[in-house]
Amino acid sequence: MKVTVLHGSPRKEKSNTSILLKPFVDGMKSAGAEVHVFYLKKLEINPCRGCFYCWLKHPGECYHRDDVREIISSLKESEIWVLATPVYVDGMTGIMKNLLDRLIPMVEPFFEMRENHFRHIVREDVRGGKVVLLSNCGFYELDNFDPLVEHVKAFCKNINREFTASLLRPHGEALKPLMSFYPDLVNGVLDSLREAGKLLIETGNIPKELVEEISKPLMPPDVYFETANRMFKEGIEYWKTKLTSKDE
Repeated sequence: MKVTVLHGSPRKEKSNTSILLKPFVDGMKSAGAEVHVFYLKKLEINPCRGCFYCWLKHPGECYHRDDVREIISSLKESEIWVLATPVYVDGMTGIMKNLLDRLIPMVEPFFEMRENHFRHIVREDVRGGKVVLLSNCGFYELDNFDPLVEHVKAFCKNINREFTASLLRPHGEALKPLMSFYPDLVNGVLDSLREAGKLLIETGNIPKELVEEISKPLMPPDVYFETANRMFKEGIEYWKTKLTSKDE
């Protein structure tokens, strides 16, 4: 089974998204999946021109000659797509949204009715399949993911793929400190992600209890509130001192 992962964090391998994605990918590979990860920040992905070149002049082919061609080729052949992005301003990152805009060549301009709703026809060479959203955010509450989840669900309806699961990690900024001082707290989440990846390939689904385990609180809200504010304050003071000493 082929899987395409779209990694949308600008921080690439050093991101909290990568901490969560690695065991999930390892789990899929352990079940025999062939996984291709695209780090979008490393690629040339031009913004959509809105020119309809891919619909009218050269159907299915984008005007731009950039790395999106390879991504689309991989997506067409994959049964599972994984969208991995942190929450930025209540949604996905800009580079992830930029990439999704560029997937318009995968559908035709013509409409069809699906579930009593106007949808574009997906091109014949695009196979059907599943979509999994994997995300983290710096806020504590789980409902901060709601706009992102609804966006991805809408995307799935338009591209005619099954929205399989959303694997969400609130207060993601706590991951790295906790891995250093309280690794057992994070290991439970990472083990659940590994199992989720394995079961996704083996059964086509991710059990609800695993989804809940991945999203569970890792610390009380007041502790996270105080710790996060203190760390940002220390970061500001560090750079203030560093820049001042440099000017001197």
